[in-house]
Amino acid sequence: MDKPAEKRQFAWQPLTPRGVAAFATASFGRLWVVQLIAACLAGLCIIWFLNRAWAPVISAAIEQLPARSEIRHAKLNWQDLSPQCLAENRFLAISIDLNHQGKARSPAHVQIELGDSTVKVLSLLGFIEVSYPDGWRIALGRAEVGPWWGAWKPALLAIAGGAVLVALMLLWPILALLYSGPAWLIAYFSNRETTWLGSWRLAQAALVPAALLFSLAVVLYGLGILDLLLLFIAFGLHILVGWIYAATAAFCLPLQKDEAPVKENPFTAKDG
Repeated sequence: MDKPAEKRQFAWQPLTPRGVAAFATASFGRLWVVQLIAACLAGLCIIWFLNRAWAPVISAAIEQLPARSEIRHAKLNWQDLSPQCLAENRFLAISIDLNHQGKARSPAHVQIELGDSTVKVLSLLGFIEVSYPDGWRIALGRAEVGPWWGAWKPALLAIAGGAVLVALMLLWPILALLYSGPAWLIAYFSNRETTWLGSWRLAQAALVPAALLFSLAVVLYGLGILDLLLLFIAFGLHILVGWIYAATAAFCLPLQKDEAPVKENPFTAKDG
């Protein structure tokens, strides 16, 4: 009796190695739908984090702005005390230090410091300093910035989440080109059924649980369960998770079918 053919798993979730392997033979449409759902979840996590951790600091800083101040001709015209911290929490701080003397530094994980002609962004990774755009007028008066922030806050949060969604949908196929080579080699040398396109689809699916893991880390960071160092570790770990899923999923592909043996014709006369 012939050995029954191995049943292929229906591709619907990339949360297990076998589930990732199922996408090797799934259509690109099904893969993209699953990726879109995962990218939407990641975008929503970013929106939630920004709304919880950063938006309150921005709102509080606006309340501390003087009645009249502005950035004009690449210079900050500040009508209040300097240096001073306008608002802060453990995630973000916004301060004024016209000469960047370091007298308004904060233990926040990220600090935005407005100076006379530049804005400095500081974090554990170091700092970057950017000059104000020449030819622009940026209002920093409380009466102007407050209504603008109230009107644009939902849109800016949506743009941030949408940017994450678009970035993931564009990066996954590109990064999968790097992951697909080792996945194809593993499948080939373990006598598994695969093609280059199948390995590419498998690699794209393997990146989805990695992104969801980091999205969960962002939520835990926003809740205060993880600190910034652990968030960096989670970022590095999510890269490793993608490689692990791609490798283990390759071993979950169906075995190659052996060629059927040639049956002997019973009506052929035997020698001797």
